[in-house]
Amino acid sequence: MKNSIGRFVPDWVDGQRLKPYAGLTAGPEVHRRVETSLRSFPRGTPKLLGSIREGLDAACVRDGSTISFHHHLRNGDAVANAVLKEAAEMGLRDLTVAASSIFPVHAPWVELIEAGVVRKIYTAYAAGPVADAVVRGKLPSPITMHSHGGRARLVESGALRIDAAFVAAPTADGAGNLNGVQGPSACGTLGYAETDVGHAATVIAITDNLVPYPACPISISQDYVDYVVAVPSIGNRSQIVSGTTRPTDEPIGLEIAATAAKVIDAVGLLDENFGFQTGAGGISLAVASCLRETMLRRGVTGSFAAGGITGYLVDMLEQGLFRSLLDVQCFDLRAVDSFRDNPRHQAMSASMYANPWNKGAVVNQLSAMILGAAEVDLDFNVNVTTASDGRIIGGSGGHSDTAAGAKLAIVTTRLRAGNVPKIVERVRTITTPGETVDVVVTEAGVAVNPLRGDVKERLVCAGIKVVPIEALYDDAHRGLEKRPASPTATGGVVGIVEYRDGTVLDVIERICE
Repeated sequence: MKNSIGRFVPDWVDGQRLKPYAGLTAGPEVHRRVETSLRSFPRGTPKLLGSIREGLDAACVRDGSTISFHHHLRNGDAVANAVLKEAAEMGLRDLTVAASSIFPVHAPWVELIEAGVVRKIYTAYAAGPVADAVVRGKLPSPITMHSHGGRARLVESGALRIDAAFVAAPTADGAGNLNGVQGPSACGTLGYAETDVGHAATVIAITDNLVPYPACPISISQDYVDYVVAVPSIGNRSQIVSGTTRPTDEPIGLEIAATAAKVIDAVGLLDENFGFQTGAGGISLAVASCLRETMLRRGVTGSFAAGGITGYLVDMLEQGLFRSLLDVQCFDLRAVDSFRDNPRHQAMSASMYANPWNKGAVVNQLSAMILGAAEVDLDFNVNVTTASDGRIIGGSGGHSDTAAGAKLAIVTTRLRAGNVPKIVERVRTITTPGETVDVVVTEAGVAVNPLRGDVKERLVCAGIKVVPIEALYDDAHRGLEKRPASPTATGGVVGIVEYRDGTVLDVIERICE
């Protein structure tokens, strides 16, 4: 089948019929939330188990079961590896793993994939050895790459049924009350786990900080948790930090950031209703820095900043530039401390954050979103899933969710990464459809999506250099020699890239080295 943005996608994959992306849905829709099972625990029923194996047995995990993990400890997570190792030693096979994100620390999964323990993976982001194994065709069933909001939709709608959710809990009591702000592995919010615990058949909390009843504060309460397992360590919280947490000081990056901030200002978004999200990269934080100076100068206090929260956004909250932070995961330890101590730093679940099928996600309240890109094409489609050589290097996360929800979705990117152009004729993999991307900001000027004539008019009036995206393409490629051929794609599908509503944007093909 050919979808509405010109990509061919399969009719069926692994016994499942696929629906091609057909553009943005207009108007409200009615969807059903799957019923969840209720299990009665009479007085005196023990929840505390002695080992992860006992947890797998209590959850009746069998061959073909679906188990889930969250990624609040990011590259410091130890729970997913420990659970899957135990599953392998029990002889379990053909498991489906629903991990909200996958990092290099999960390298041991590669052997488990090859051994038949893991058959299928759902995730919003993948980088490292597991991602490399997928693109080499090691995973028996194609990986499903969704967005953070898409994952919440999958779980809540019943399209992805979780048999056992394993929650890395920095603090827990014996009844199953959990929080992420205390203990040696404190990670802050537990927003991705919240969706899983509300819909999984069985919930097992894995903790390295078992405290007397009741744990306080409570982020996930005991009525959602079936069992608790205490272990020596659930991970290394120092590895929560993702990328840089400081604004770039590189001249081109600063130029791009300053222009992006001017774009937001020119569109007229800096007022008491301003809702803002940015990534943790150097240029993204530099945009926040430029906005900070403008907001301080004008005395503007915006509504909120959202998403994965960094210490830089915490500083802006404390300086009075936002009334609140809405946090689905903490990106650094400064944010962890702020969430623990500041009541204006609030948690949100992944569903509240970005689920397109709920009664109004936070992304729909965003005024401006700063997005990164591995590639942008002439139709404004953005790729943050694969590199130019076909390797999986990330995934949507909240990229396509926030682009769809924000009043102004801005991609900031240099024209090239080394000698590799980032403005291309056709992105290798579509992560975010171009119809949801409003502006692309580079060192050579600003391209505005033709769908946003109102934005172009305001930018021109503000004296911002607006150029066709074709001009950025020419600048990105000027003077470059012909690039070596990329590894050959075999045509075999190893991954499905879903839009947030479950329709298929693109496929990832197996590559030959």
